[in-house]
Amino acid sequence: MSDEQIRDLWRTMTLGWAEGDASLFASVFTKDVDFVTVRGEELFGRDAVEAGHARLFATAYRDTTLRATVGLIRPLAPGLLMVHATSTVAPTGVTTHAQAVVRIDSFDGSASIAAFHNMIPKGNPA
Repeated sequence: MSDEQIRDLWRTMTLGWAEGDASLFASVFTKDVDFVTVRGEELFGRDAVEAGHARLFATAYRDTTLRATVGLIRPLAPGLLMVHATSTVAPTGVTTHAQAVVRIDSFDGSASIAAFHNMIPKGNPA
């Protein structure tokens, strides 16, 4: 597993965001992902992540872009990595910090996000 494979997950998210494509955005998550939004809402499963982002892309975040930077990539156990990423939504300027657990499929080596906790750091405009 290369760091580039991990970064590709966030590249796919940013592309999905820019295109307003909730399905593409959500495609990087496992079917059973546990996703916590910046507002502390818990979304269970890729379908819920897709539906939630479809609403965002149709309303408050229509015509916005997401710039993501992956920082920490740390192995936790065979097939599991912890990832920290910072994302900024333009033009709103909202910056978020996410901690994610990435699972590597033991059969094909593909990566997907199994757990995702997103938050707005203190002092950042919401």
